[in-house]
Parts: sequence; C-alpha cells; structure tokens
Amino acid sequence: MKKLILASVLSALAIPSFAHSDKSPVGLDLDKYRTHVKTLASDEYGGRAPLSAGETLTLNYIEAEFKKIGLKPGFGDRYLQPVPLAKVTADQNMTLNIGSLNLTNGTEFTARTQQISERIKLENSEVVFVGYGINAPEYGWNDYQGIDVKDKTVIVLVNDPGFATQNAALFKGNAMTYYGRWTYKYEEAARQGAKAVFIVHETAPAAYGWGVVQNSNTGSKFTLIDDDNNLSQVGVMGWIQHQNAKQIFAEAGLDYEQQKQKAAKPNFKAVSLKTTANLALNNTIERAQSYNIMALLPGSDRADEMVVMHAHWDHLGTRTDKKGVKHIYNGAVDNASGVAGVLELARIFSLRAKEQPFKRSILFTSFTAEETGLIGAQHFAKQPPIPTKKIVSFLNIDGMNVNNSVDYILRYGEGVSEMEHYLNDAAKHQDRFVKGDPLPQNGLMFRSDHFALAQEGVPGLLFMSLGDTDPDYIAHKYHKEADDYDPNWTLGGVRQDISLISDILATLANNDDWPKWLEESDFKNRRTQDGK
Repeated sequence: MKKLILASVLSALAIPSFAHSDKSPVGLDLDKYRTHVKTLASDEYGGRAPLSAGETLTLNYIEAEFKKIGLKPGFGDRYLQPVPLAKVTADQNMTLNIGSLNLTNGTEFTARTQQISERIKLENSEVVFVGYGINAPEYGWNDYQGIDVKDKTVIVLVNDPGFATQNAALFKGNAMTYYGRWTYKYEEAARQGAKAVFIVHETAPAAYGWGVVQNSNTGSKFTLIDDDNNLSQVGVMGWIQHQNAKQIFAEAGLDYEQQKQKAAKPNFKAVSLKTTANLALNNTIERAQSYNIMALLPGSDRADEMVVMHAHWDHLGTRTDKKGVKHIYNGAVDNASGVAGVLELARIFSLRAKEQPFKRSILFTSFTAEETGLIGAQHFAKQPPIPTKKIVSFLNIDGMNVNNSVDYILRYGEGVSEMEHYLNDAAKHQDRFVKGDPLPQNGLMFRSDHFALAQEGVPGLLFMSLGDTDPDYIAHKYHKEADDYDPNWTLGGVRQDISLISDILATLANNDDWPKWLEESDFKNRRTQDGK
C-alpha cells in the first residue's frame, strides 16, 4: 500500500475534508454525543445486558437513530441480525474441593461452562499443572508434550513466557500474544481433552484485579450454540486466586513460584499435583435470541465492497448481591461512549454522502455480548451480510477519551497490518504522534470485537483510550459500578478522535486499496485464501 498523507488523498478524490482548521470534524455535535452516552448509560437501561429489558431499550434507541439519520437496514431488509444464545446461569452455591482445600466461589475461585448442560461434575479428577497451557509449534513450545490430560483438571498460568521472562526472544517478549489470553487457554485445553481448566490469577500478567474476574465469571453468562451443544468445549472454565494456588502446590510438596519459573523456560514438563478436584456445577439453561444491529450507507461505484465502523453495545447489566441490593453496571465509557461515537460518525457520513456519495459502502454496526467473549462479533464473522472477502477493514471503538484532547493516538499491535499506515497518516494530519500500546502485556488487541473479524482475515484498527488518558479508570471504574456518565467530561478527546477516525473511514470508502497483513499469521493466511 502506498503511504499517503490523508489530506492529499481527500483532495485528490475531491472530497471535502472532515476537519476544520482546528481539527474538529465537520458536523460533529457534541451535545448529541453527550445525549447518546447519558441515555445509554442511564439506570433505566440497567447496564445493557444481553437478553434483558436494557437490550430492548438499547436496540430501539440505536435503530431509531439510524432511521433518523436516513441509513438503510444493514442485514437484508432489517437492522437487526439475530444471534442465537444460550444463557447459562450456574448455581453460585458451589465449592471447589482440591485435596484438603475447600475453596469458596467468588472470593477464591470462579467456575462456569459454555457447554449446554444442566450439570457438570468433577469427581476425583486428577489435577495437573501444565505451565502456560500453550501448544505453539511456530515458537517451538508445547506444554502438553508427553502428557495425556484427557478428562483431567489442568491448572495453567495466565499470559505467556515472553511476559514472564521479559525476554524479547521468547514469544513477543513483554507484549502478550494470543497464546497468553484466557480464551486460548480454554480452547487449547479442550483440544487436549481436559475436563476442567483453572487459570491462576495474578494481577500483573492478567492485567486486571480479581474483582474483574469475579464480576465477569459469576452469575449468568452467554454463549453461542453449535450443532453439538458446545460439548467440544472444555467442561469447566475457571480461575483460582493466586494465594489458593500456592496452597494447592504446597499440599503437593511443590513451591508455586519455583514451578512458575520452570514453566517459563523451554522444554517445561507438565507436573501432576498428586491430588484430585471435585466440583458440582449446576446450571440453568435458557435458550434465547439476542441481536446485533447494523445500518448501511450504500456506496456508488463499488457498493459490494464494505468498510465497517463498529462499537459493541452491551455491558454487564444489573446484579443483586446476597443482601438483595441491586448494582447497576452502566458502562458509560465501556462502551456507551463508543456507540455514541458510531452514531455521530453515521450522522456525519450520511450528511456528507448527500453532497457526494462514497464509492464503497459503509456498514455501521453495534454487536451484542462482547463482554462475554466477543460472541456477537463471532456470529457476525461467521454469518456476515456479505462475504468477509468483501470487507475492506473493520474499525472498532471500545471506549473513547471523554476527557481532554491529547497529542497522541494509541496503536494496538505493531507490524500487524497496513492499517497502521492509515493510523500514522491520520495522526500526522492532526499533528499528533502515534504512541505504541503502553501495556502490550495486557493483550488488548485480542480483547475486543475486531479480533473476531481478524480471525476471519479482515484487518482493522482498535480505538481505545481506557486507562491511558484516565489512569484511575482501570483501577476503580473498569467493569465496576463507577463507570457512569459524568456531565463534567470535556469531550476534547472525543472531538479529535472522531475527526481522526473520519479521515481513515473516508479514505477507505473512496480508494481502491485492500490493506494487507504484515506479519505471518493465520489472519494473513485466511485473507489470502479469501482472495485478497
């Protein structure tokens, strides 16, 4: 791809720039933006959980805005794409017995399942420590080599050996690879035939505290349903507190910290912990249907090629504690702020298209169940309104900078795809610099909806400011009740980022480029197979 400054591109294409001289996007209405966030993050919407009354309110609101803007339905003749879900609610009155230890649910461990089964039982299941639980031939690494874990309970470490050692020659050093994500740990254990997986929680390698684990893995969870009722997935998906893991190892006559050090070295051998696990996971299963929502701005010359502009609409909903007190997780920044950004971009682009249509179509989307594991995005990636080989790129907002403007934009991943060139050019257009992910060990690149599309070969960009422009956010607001709308937000960051995203979106919607993957990966292979 030729690296072009976006201002020149826009001029050459005879498209009016989206920014005034002060870099504010033409047509941006921050009052409208503020109203969107305030409404979506209000108590009335109850935290926007899938399959709740808050979902209905949210979808109705977004659809009404799309219609008001004048966008066409994005899924055939409808704005809504059905997403078949199972709502799995585990009885929280459970205890995990490992050896002589009786661990308390919520405070010492969590356990859930995505199998469509009312009862899953661990009964004297042998417990094995398999290090990081990674099988990565390209890195010459296989923690499962030489051991059969079929029907066993495995304990694994979070993140990967590169982070643990800070050795740039191991995996990607400090930057997390997909092998470090909790999702991968469960996927690989299932491929190995394990009955249960418990990930040891430590705040630094996990990138969040135990409270996030507890809030995200207790209560009702959602999953897509395959033809085999998800029986190919691991039966028990769990986490264990760090201190409790130490106790389990000590009972086996092992030092946890020493074993962790061994696990970070090549040729690690899995270790039996000479004990068994017992757990009864009793579930209530409800089959239901949630929805993705999407609206189309048709292109002129190449309407069958599409650029996607996205933000997930869901959050954690409302939960009732043991005292009967309701707690509403409104998710104002995560991700009402992103949905509001998509709505404003949709309105701005619709107005611009009336003056001069864009050559490619633009699909404005908002998916369900991102917080449960990118479920809506996975369904869209497998059942898109057009073939993924026709999707040029996927731009994803997951939490906007609602505070003051900054002189940089964050880039997640490096040397991944040519979309990074677009980010560089758009930042330069605003006299900003591109700042590499300050916490690459957190693996944010794998934790939002664009990743589901990347797995199908579609390159994209993640726009996320959580925890960088507001250092207090991760510690005290992320996935907590404190993530509320604040009328004192300046929205300076929103103003500049919508301008930047506008430039990238406009360029992609009018050129004939197909941004390519830069690094060798399954993503690149999938795109090549699709013919682009």
